[in-house]
Amino acid sequence: MRDFSADHRWLSINTATVRKQRGQDWPLPQILDACAARGIRAVSPWRDQVAAAGLDAVARQLRALGLELSGYCRGGMFTYADAAGRQASRDDNRRALDEACTLGAPCLVLVVGGLPGALAGRPAHRDLGAARAQVTEGIAALLEDARERRMPLAIEPLHPMYAGDRACINTLEQALDVCDMLDPRRSGALGVAVDAYHVWWDPKLAAQIERAGQERLLALHVCDWLVPTADLLNDRGMMGDGVIDLPRLRGWVEAQGFAGYSEVEIFSAANWWQRDGGEVLDTCIERHRRCV
Repeated sequence: MRDFSADHRWLSINTATVRKQRGQDWPLPQILDACAARGIRAVSPWRDQVAAAGLDAVARQLRALGLELSGYCRGGMFTYADAAGRQASRDDNRRALDEACTLGAPCLVLVVGGLPGALAGRPAHRDLGAARAQVTEGIAALLEDARERRMPLAIEPLHPMYAGDRACINTLEQALDVCDMLDPRRSGALGVAVDAYHVWWDPKLAAQIERAGQERLLALHVCDWLVPTADLLNDRGMMGDGVIDLPRLRGWVEAQGFAGYSEVEIFSAANWWQRDGGEVLDTCIERHRRCV
């Protein structure tokens, strides 16, 4: 396993980690400058942040600063209640692919969606099986476009608490089942994003990481699970403040040949989003060396 203690060469910052500092949005161009000033070599920006700053402007700034991407957040939300919703999802995912290509991302991360309408508080039905079928259908359709653009898709399984509204793919095993169904030859076009916050609890995790192998392991996201957790969406912990054995998890991933960035992704409305952005980035650097 790689030694992270001496530097932060393999640290990436998911830009949601510092998107709202002290109650104010921190614009993406400033985030990128702050990362580059600290020798952070990679980021994973969110689409809304990119749109606010301008896609072409962000691409130019990334090149000027020499910043790489560890992923692009996000595509997905494949479930729908009617034909119009299905078409809207497909159109939006194609746009996400094109944006990922413009920015030079190594993969487009997919949060697949839950019951249609549930995220807005109006679920169209309660058939989780039907939602999962729509997800598989949507990924299959997007995979053709992804192959044309040579942009890998990374399915991110989310914790089961999000099954109803954000993602009905909830274990690495489920995500890999979809990968094996749609890309049985392991072409590199379809894989998974392993987010510690979502999968750390899974008793099958080590075996499923081994099953994924190097071809399917496209991204690694790290943060910590706090005990107690005050908010299941926006109370993620800084690495070392919770109960996830992050070095062990990273060891499992790296044993399969993964040699990419460890991407810090923290949603923290009451803690880290209330601090100075530079302080948060400096803490990410220190904790990445010591706790990941």
